[in-house]
Amino acid sequence: MSDPQVVVVGAGQAGLAVSRELVSAGVDHVVLERKKVGQAWRSRWDSFCLVTPNWTMSLPGFPYRGTDPEGFVLRDEIVGNLERFAHSFRAPVREHVEVQTLEPGAQGGFLLKTSAGEIDAPTVVLATGAYQRPHRPPAATTFPQKLLAIDAEDYSNPDSLPPGKVLVVGSGQTGCQIAEDLHLAGRQVFLACGRAPWGPRRVEGRDIVTWLSETTWFDTPLSSLTSPAARLTANIQLTGRGGGHDLHYRTLHEMGVELVGRFAGADDGEIHFADDLTQSIEAGDNMTRMLMKYVDALCAREGIPIPFEVPSPLKLKGRTKLDVKDLGAVIWTSGYRPAYDWVNFPVFDDMGFPVQVDGRSAVPGLYFMGVHFQRKAQSAVLYGVGEDAEVVARDIIDNRR
Repeated sequence: MSDPQVVVVGAGQAGLAVSRELVSAGVDHVVLERKKVGQAWRSRWDSFCLVTPNWTMSLPGFPYRGTDPEGFVLRDEIVGNLERFAHSFRAPVREHVEVQTLEPGAQGGFLLKTSAGEIDAPTVVLATGAYQRPHRPPAATTFPQKLLAIDAEDYSNPDSLPPGKVLVVGSGQTGCQIAEDLHLAGRQVFLACGRAPWGPRRVEGRDIVTWLSETTWFDTPLSSLTSPAARLTANIQLTGRGGGHDLHYRTLHEMGVELVGRFAGADDGEIHFADDLTQSIEAGDNMTRMLMKYVDALCAREGIPIPFEVPSPLKLKGRTKLDVKDLGAVIWTSGYRPAYDWVNFPVFDDMGFPVQVDGRSAVPGLYFMGVHFQRKAQSAVLYGVGEDAEVVARDIIDNRR
């Protein structure tokens, strides 16, 4: 394996976007992917649909050309679009090459130890995703080991689980969607809820993401967040399933999913939940009101009547315990955390996020792409990676000169 000038690690939308910029500039590089192009999307469950409208699949030099821009394609079409994007500019992707460690090179630069051998490179771009490692709260260790407990990335469909009721712990976008998937298959589902924002799927016939794309919401910078931990706020509860529809605490409650409070631990054959369900629903409503202020301001500027109001409060008394014998499985959907333990450079904060400015770290030649809030709220969104890729590639090219 010859040594290129630039190594991009990861062949998702972020890695491919920066590769496209490097190809256009004639920069010698390679994209290493531990499995296959778009692997993070391939790992979603069988019925997964794109949560943002189809038009958001637009990538640098590769706009969405389908006939249903406000629709929501299935998982395999997302993967297919990324494969076509890579083919469109002949991306130099090497699949099934896992980078095991990244460390300083003997003569400067970087040494990448991979499953296919060692590579020396003066420049490396890490594009391994916004979040890489499933997160479970500390109390997860209290579950009895005989009960099947899996992370969301290991869930494929209801038939893959043992018979019985299912507890889904975590109520962001993924948790709500898996809860619905199980319910539609006839499974009884308990959803342990936290504080997550939600949004109407459509407002006045237009998708909420399309509305927000015309405001400054996606331009929100990291510096505007109340704290570094705010990066971990759950994604907006939405779904693209069945053409897209509202999916949040009210709709799940109405369809028959049993909502309970925050997971608090297990002992003596019982699972415990906090008595905070109503407070979590109220907190989500408040976050939704803040979100919709962006749409309200847009409507006010354009003279459109304010089209949406948060419904009246939903007050529910959730059960505070559940017998383990009532369950067939538990699915953890309690978020993700960064996982850069294979990178031997001190460029991470206390939470494990890369310390970077416009994708550039303090180590010369080391860059990041696709990081949540890398530059803006759109940085980890399909259509948002193009802007960051252009910035990162320009810096690489300027430094090589």
